[in-house]
This record gives sequence, C-alpha cells and structure tokens, in this order.
Amino acid sequence: MPVAIITGASKGLGRALAEALAARGWDLVLDARGAEALGEAAAAAAAHGTRVEAPPGDVTDAGHRADLVAAARKLGGLDLLVSNASALGAEPLVRLAELPLEGLRRALEVNVVATLGLVQEALPLLRESHAGAVVAVSSDAAAEAYETWGGYGASKAALDQLAAVFGAEEPELRVWAVDPGDMATDLYAAAVPDDDDPRPEPAGVAPAFLRLLEERPASGRYAAPALLEGRR
Repeated sequence: MPVAIITGASKGLGRALAEALAARGWDLVLDARGAEALGEAAAAAAAHGTRVEAPPGDVTDAGHRADLVAAARKLGGLDLLVSNASALGAEPLVRLAELPLEGLRRALEVNVVATLGLVQEALPLLRESHAGAVVAVSSDAAAEAYETWGGYGASKAALDQLAAVFGAEEPELRVWAVDPGDMATDLYAAAVPDDDDPRPEPAGVAPAFLRLLEERPASGRYAAPALLEGRR
C-alpha cells in the first residue's frame, strides 16, 4: 500500500485529504497538535480499513518531524508528503502596520521552515519510492495583494518558491504547490471572523489533489479550482 504523511490533519483540508486517500487504500501518518481531534481524524481514516499512525505534536519540533518519518518507515516507506499545517501570524488578520513580528516569525516557522525540515527528513524515503511526491498547500494570498493577508501571504509565497526549487533540484520527484481556493475551514474563520459568505467544504476540494496523484503532471504550482474543472 502507498504511504502518505499529512500535516495539519485533524480537521479541514488535512482531514478531508486523509479520508480521501484512506478510501483509496493509502496507509497514513497524520499530524496535528491537538491529540483529541487528531485521534478522531485517525479513527475516521482507519474506518476505511487502512493503517494509520497519528502522533500528536508541533511540526516546528525537529523531534516530532523525525517521529513522523519514523512512523512512515514503520508502515513501509513514504510515497507522498502533504505539508498542510499552517499558521496565520495573527488571529484575526491585521494590516502589516499592526502585524506583530512574533506572529510573522510563527507563520514563517510553521509554513516554511517546518516544511523544509520535514521534507529534508523525509527525502531519503521519498527518493526510494517509485512515485515520490510532495504537496505544499499554498494560497492565492501568495500571489495576490489582499489587505490584512500580508504576513500569511508572504509565508506562502516563500513556500511556493521552496517548492519550485525542490522540484528543480529533485527531478525524480513531483513537487506541487497547490492553491486550494476558498474553503470553509477553522483557519479561514479565525482569519476573517466577520465573513459570513458561504464557502466550499474541504471535502469538495480534495478531488483536485487526487487528480495530481493520478496524472502526475510536472512539478509546479497548481490551483485546485482549475484542476476540478479539468484544467491545469
């Protein structure tokens, strides 16, 4: 069975991806800070008959990242790493003039530094896979100038560049930065608590990621809405 690590898997897009992959026979290593919610997500994935390891922890902790990769090795290897865990930098979001520098540091640490650290840790297993792939969950805020989204957007722009360079340096792997588009998630609610506009559920976005795994296009940046429409 193929094996995937998914960070930020206790809810939202991470949990939706975990259940979608489990339904297709993937074994999983799931990560999140909250043990209770992570346990619930792991149980939902395991209900599909797949093996699931779910050590709670913070992806900024090098020891925890090593534990995630060790869990994948225990399951037989690693074919996919999904870097989905994210930090906003401020909740709710604020203009750059008011953004606490510590919040920006946290966003960069979670969204960029921890992703690089986990990919570095996992790289030997990914290279051994016949179809190794990395998915970095990005945002349209990485490419568009939205007021109050500056710190988060800057971190995701850095993540996009990291993914692009990894794709160039590791031609045997697939490295995709994916903008999932608008979704109804706790992260978005924390970012903009006054926005009551309806947004798609993460489960409806997961098929875009599955398309990447099925078709394995070249490394690069992709938008989930276009993938869902059959475009790239």
